[in-house]
Amino acid sequence: MIVYPAIDLKDGACVRLMHGRFDQATLYDPDPAARLAAFAAEGAAWVHVVDLDGAEAGRALQHGLIGELAASGAVHIQSGGGVRSEGDVERLLEAGVDRVVVGSLAVTRSDEVLAWLDRFGAERLTLALDVKYEDGVPVPALKGWTQSAGVDLWSVLDRYPSGLLTHVLMTDVGRDGALTGPNLDLLGQARARRPELKIQASGGVATLGDLTAARDLGCDGAIVGRAIYEGRFTVAEALAAGAS
Repeated sequence: MIVYPAIDLKDGACVRLMHGRFDQATLYDPDPAARLAAFAAEGAAWVHVVDLDGAEAGRALQHGLIGELAASGAVHIQSGGGVRSEGDVERLLEAGVDRVVVGSLAVTRSDEVLAWLDRFGAERLTLALDVKYEDGVPVPALKGWTQSAGVDLWSVLDRYPSGLLTHVLMTDVGRDGALTGPNLDLLGQARARRPELKIQASGGVATLGDLTAARDLGCDGAIVGRAIYEGRFTVAEALAAGAS
């Protein structure tokens, strides 16, 4: 299982949000390049980078900085935030990002995203599906997690045929940044329904046990943010826990 240390960018610095709320951001590091280098020095092969300003504004705002991070060549970068067009995807890939994360558009404009998968290839895109529960049913959350998609998670996934989609990042938004552990039930259901997908666990990772549980469930990856920044474990320890 791939462990993705996270760099969430706001105003050019590394922060973490609580439950995705932009008014609850904790500053962890003012130097993203140094943080990326530190992750690489500990053995990380991939880093998950998010343009929070772009996600909030609905347009790319920090793609220049993300390109600078990618140009270092220290790690592979999976990145999103503010991706609203095919041109955004193209610019990030040209800047050196290895895999572009597409969020709300995967739900609201799935026909376009299907075309992007066809053009760029399944290895170059990750669909980020952020989930809230409505009457016990997982439903994608949109617009900074403030709106409901009005359709269940499984119906959204059904829009993407086997063979065209490979990478899916799944977050229970109620656990994001809260250090309460990932939603293993949700991840297990996704694995059972779409076993061919490479699913990344996101939201709530707090212990090395959370990583081994996600690994044992068959997740292909796990995003880790606050737990690393707060010293609960090191990147090297996380990589060891995620190794099969």
